[in-house]
Amino acid sequence: MRWSGQLISGNTDPTEDSEDDAPGSGAAQPVQAGLFAASDTVVRTFDTPGFRGATFYEVRAKSVLNKVPGESPMFGWTINPYRGCGHRCVYCFARKTHTYLDFDAGLDFDTRIVVKVNAPEVLRRELARPSWQREHVAMGTNVDCYQRAEGRYRLMPEIIEALARSGTPFSILTKGTLMLRDLPLLEAAARDVSVGLAMSVGSIDESVWRTVEPGTPSPARRLDAVRTLADAGLGCSVLMAPILPFLTDSPEQLRATVAAIAEAGARSVTPIVLHLRSGAREWYYEWLQATYPSLVPRYRALYRNGSYAPSWYQDRITSAVREFAKAYGLNRPKPVAEEQPANFRKAGPRPPARAVESQPALWDDDELGPS
Repeated sequence: MRWSGQLISGNTDPTEDSEDDAPGSGAAQPVQAGLFAASDTVVRTFDTPGFRGATFYEVRAKSVLNKVPGESPMFGWTINPYRGCGHRCVYCFARKTHTYLDFDAGLDFDTRIVVKVNAPEVLRRELARPSWQREHVAMGTNVDCYQRAEGRYRLMPEIIEALARSGTPFSILTKGTLMLRDLPLLEAAARDVSVGLAMSVGSIDESVWRTVEPGTPSPARRLDAVRTLADAGLGCSVLMAPILPFLTDSPEQLRATVAAIAEAGARSVTPIVLHLRSGAREWYYEWLQATYPSLVPRYRALYRNGSYAPSWYQDRITSAVREFAKAYGLNRPKPVAEEQPANFRKAGPRPPARAVESQPALWDDDELGPS
């Protein structure tokens, strides 16, 4: 077990209720034999509606600062206080990592959540080491650090404070509006270190959202959070991800989503087309067969060469989003003053969108070839 090597003995008993759920009691159970190789790891369930059917494995980790292997142009370190995610996004690329815990990448990933209950304590110790060079730390790169469980376990406030006090710059990517709970802490941190915030909003199509991301706040609520962060002077970028082929990729859908992102006051928008790695691929196809069965052959054709859509398709999507972003005043270079953490300014009004020629379809069945 790759996970077991990070555990130490001990347990905790968080009792604070989630901000998203009615009060409820937590029932502790004996740990599943052999799962974490820690005899007193606590397995807990809660009777609140938002946690119904979920099991939480409260573990005590040896380390929470994770070195990114290889050369990453964006960040070299990550923190993941949770494993598994209650957002239940059917496409999540992190699903495969749950198999390292002897869980499956499907339902177990959605409902069996590992919580590093001592993450802030361990982080403070790691940041105090003389060898720590205060390199950028990214959060939300694997599973969401502001998933619903964070409302109960409240690990992020102390993590944010520890990073800021140590002079460590950090960034957060999330689909969780719960990040607004920590707005005062983020504002305080931004006075001392560089803080980058990003919200993931792949589409504003609510009919798709309800089935593909059933555990997340709605796209509208996420964009409201982007506006709140902009008004607070912190700013927030949007990762337009994932863009789902044949579901959220029409020119009309792309333009509407970019327009909504601009209206929310986002700093920038970055499009990413769906990729289907092992673990996520199987779960996504199962969902697709149940929800949009007519699209299964088209997906198999588009992704027949691997985890990623072909470059011609990705290029068309990226070009279209960039054109719409330009029209709505997004992705412009930031003034030098905005690059200084202490000099954040209130977001001003967006310029009116210039006229954009209507675009043809971004893909054609003939280009896909036989399935």
